[in-house]
Amino acid sequence: MTDTPRRHVRVAIIGAGFAGLGVAMRLRRLGITDFVVFERAGDIGGTWRDNTYPGAGCDVPSQLYSYSFAPNPDWTHSFSTQPQIQRYVQDTVDREGVREAILLDCEVTDARWNPAAARWDIQTARGAFTADIMVSAAGPLSAPKPPDIKGISTFRGAMFHSARWDHDVDLTGKRVAVVGTGASAIQIVPSIAERVDRLEVYQRSAPWVLPRLGHRYTLPERLWYRHVPGSQRLARAGVYWLRESFVLWQSKYPPLADIFAAGARLKLWWVIRDAALRRKVTPDYRLGCKRMLISNEYYPALERPNVDVVTDGIKEIREGSIVANDGTEREVDAIVLATGFEITDSPTYDLITGRDGRTLAEVFGADGLSVYKGTTIANFPNMFLMIGPNAALSYTSAVFTIESQINYIVDAITTMDAAGLRTVEVRAQAQTEYNRELQTKFAGTVWNAGDCTSWFVDELGRHSRLWPDFSFRFERMLKTFDVEAYDTTARM
Repeated sequence: MTDTPRRHVRVAIIGAGFAGLGVAMRLRRLGITDFVVFERAGDIGGTWRDNTYPGAGCDVPSQLYSYSFAPNPDWTHSFSTQPQIQRYVQDTVDREGVREAILLDCEVTDARWNPAAARWDIQTARGAFTADIMVSAAGPLSAPKPPDIKGISTFRGAMFHSARWDHDVDLTGKRVAVVGTGASAIQIVPSIAERVDRLEVYQRSAPWVLPRLGHRYTLPERLWYRHVPGSQRLARAGVYWLRESFVLWQSKYPPLADIFAAGARLKLWWVIRDAALRRKVTPDYRLGCKRMLISNEYYPALERPNVDVVTDGIKEIREGSIVANDGTEREVDAIVLATGFEITDSPTYDLITGRDGRTLAEVFGADGLSVYKGTTIANFPNMFLMIGPNAALSYTSAVFTIESQINYIVDAITTMDAAGLRTVEVRAQAQTEYNRELQTKFAGTVWNAGDCTSWFVDELGRHSRLWPDFSFRFERMLKTFDVEAYDTTARM
């Protein structure tokens, strides 16, 4: 019996969301076609494939939520819904001609660096592969995080995570509990409040909810974007610089956040007339410390007579009810877990083994979420991480970060080819110095002094998720692959 032959590729990409697909598109545009994209699901789209809950949409303006090289004149609203974004992803993949490089239903089960062969050995549900270069683009929002609540497994009604919405369950006329008040919950609650019998919203901390200042695009606007060269890029630039101004009060001058907070409080007072409810949903931390949410429907939904906000916390879940910490038991037919994702402890990290035999999870567990320029890690040669530690943005589109990282990865590959390099691995000292300087940038920011607990900060108390500056500085930092920060080996 002989072993099944391994397929070898120049570049292996894990994940077919915005990040992984963006890498594939740029490689193909450069004439590099020796790559493959592994996707564990049966379709592409990542976050926008998975999150199909009622009301799902983007809280970043549509003009920023597309690749810069593939603007979309077909947006119907300045803030797009999930179906439109998913359709954009599908259409762009076909236009860019990368569909045939995507392997669906192909979960990566193991990826380890082979030092003898200077390559990545990758095991998948559809066979074994080897690759010179690997890009992990699984994304930070790919693994739902279930809450650790006593008795949760005993519940006999319908229960599912917001990112795994069960469309076979009809919530009409049912008693429903939504656990969590994050970005998904504030879209779900208004979408189901009118048709359920009772809706309890279990809130751990009140979010800052800002007005959604959007509009439906008129036919003349869409025709303008489609037929006038440069018009959509100009609109994109205007929205981009408006969003960049948020950095001034989040990072540079945090006291300015209080001005915006005053406006948000005024809206809260204007919409919610019930004083007791208003106290429940008034945040007790500075605006921007946690992810800011936008909605015009959330507060009115909470005012409905069949909706209640529970702030006492959950003590346990029983077969047909939820017991709050104050002892109050509320019967429920269905539970929606809007409890977020495994951001700092992604299951993907357990699958990737570096040069010294440690997995990415083990390295991060021992050294913290320390990454060089949000993209490469010492001990992991020829590997690039998309939307990794300190590569997320709290004020603008993740697509901007993604494209900045794509620039760096593509320049790294072309640099390796031009210089005849077999491997590149960031030096541990360069990585340490970069992170030491990076952490100093958080001093005095709203994320550091906003009196809140958020997923922006890891279990070690480090600011491990956000980039703490203007996004154009992140782009500038990743514009050119700085090979001098890397240990390299030459091709044989």
